[in-house]
Amino acid sequence: MKKNSYHRTWKDRLHDVIYEADTPTGKIFDLILLVLIVLSIIFVMIESVKGLPDHIYTLLYYAEWVITIFFTFEYIARIISIKRPSTYIFSFYGMIDLLSTLPLYLSFFITGTSALLAVRALRLLRVFRILKISRYIGESNKLVKAIKDSRAKILVFLFAVLVLCIIMGTVMYLIEGERSGFKSIPISVYWCIVTLTTVGYGDIAPVTPLGQFLAAIIMIMGYGIIAVPTGIVSAEYTQQTRKIHLNTQVCSNCNEDKHSDSAKFCHKCGEDLHNE
Repeated sequence: MKKNSYHRTWKDRLHDVIYEADTPTGKIFDLILLVLIVLSIIFVMIESVKGLPDHIYTLLYYAEWVITIFFTFEYIARIISIKRPSTYIFSFYGMIDLLSTLPLYLSFFITGTSALLAVRALRLLRVFRILKISRYIGESNKLVKAIKDSRAKILVFLFAVLVLCIIMGTVMYLIEGERSGFKSIPISVYWCIVTLTTVGYGDIAPVTPLGQFLAAIIMIMGYGIIAVPTGIVSAEYTQQTRKIHLNTQVCSNCNEDKHSDSAKFCHKCGEDLHNE
């Protein structure tokens, strides 16, 4: 990803810092951004706690302003560093960036405690920025692709589990009946799902020896069933690790980000990815 420095402009360098995750400055920028996002979310959560000393709320207020100003400059930098700003502004993550930055500014114009709290809650949308950062990390790309490639197997597995729950729930309904709380087949199926997933709310429980025996079998099956989706995704992830290349290059013209590190031109608009 080395680019000809003679042809590079300050916008190209800014684009590398903000959009490229495989450069030293890009990694540092993403790390700083991730830390600020997490801190911002923590601050909003603490701010919702009542009864803290006043100086804590004051400190949180000023800290939130510092973070908001940073996000504002970041949002502007993302716009000016790309040749077609509309591709970022009207994208999903562009809208999230804007919505998560505006609330503190809007607090100057919105009066009323309840309305202000509602606006402040929008700042929690910054958690989506973490997802945006993660799409530039090669390992996350492998995981996402592994999950996508596993979806057919997982869906078949979930369908089989659902059929099993219907059968077991029906059997339990016949064994226990209404006197034990199994008032209908849907309620019995609900109990089976709760038991099979090892959640165990305890709102319904079998009382007959045969029902308890069946419940014990379902509980033991639950431990094995929970591990199956993990195994499916892990197997696909291993395959992805062997064959997939990092996809971290971002086009400075159309903001398309699905390019391998060896790509020279954008597959969407044809822009030179190296700006040479």
